[in-house]
Amino acid sequence: MAVKRLGLTRDQLAKFLTEHEQIKQFELLFSTVDYVQAAGVDSAAIDAGAALAGVNSLAGVVAQLAQDAAAEASNALAIAQAAKSALGAISDLAMAGAALPPVAPAKRVGVGTFASLVTQVATLANVAYPIDLDVVDIERGIWRDGVNTSRVYVADGGVFNFQFSAQLDNTAAPTHIIWIWPRISGVDVPDSASQVRIQGNNAELVAAWNWVLRLAPGEYFEIVYAVSDVALEIVTFPAAGVVPAIPSVILTVTQEV
Repeated sequence: MAVKRLGLTRDQLAKFLTEHEQIKQFELLFSTVDYVQAAGVDSAAIDAGAALAGVNSLAGVVAQLAQDAAAEASNALAIAQAAKSALGAISDLAMAGAALPPVAPAKRVGVGTFASLVTQVATLANVAYPIDLDVVDIERGIWRDGVNTSRVYVADGGVFNFQFSAQLDNTAAPTHIIWIWPRISGVDVPDSASQVRIQGNNAELVAAWNWVLRLAPGEYFEIVYAVSDVALEIVTFPAAGVVPAIPSVILTVTQEV
């Protein structure tokens, strides 16, 4: 769409404006209208409220100039016609801005942080057990089941980053193994397990890594483990001296944007 410039030359303005300051104000008025009109054509993103506020402001300027000039009837008519053209252009842009579609709200990003302050011991070797999460720190679109405390649910579908650490301890002399992997809604995630081997009595070790997984709305996530011997535990330690308590498990879940 072509843009029609609304400015008058200084000589044309001098024919019906008697003071230099009035001429300068009208030049500013027309240059502002030309800029706003061009911006509206190029981007179609003018805020309707701001444009209407500009209309009201410019109308006040025009009225004040007419009053200050004490112009004759013919001069006042020329001012009114010029101002009407300028203000009409801004008003049209304001109405166009009002018809623009609303800006979509930012997508909610889920986050959840959980932990366990309970030592977790397998009853039998080579049997899969979900890891319990008895501590809830943050739940925002991601929450832990109140009954099955190993299950972490997501409200919105998408891609999620599951980061965890587990404090492991071997309470017997021989070497023992722990396997850790994720489940989604009760189904093991293929090709996802890791193995940690611990040698010797009281040989503590921290297992820590992450999985990036896709979940549908309402699905749940679990960390599952199995041990080669029940002497290998996921253990917690109380606070001691300057050291805070050591959770057996820490899990942080964030939704990828």
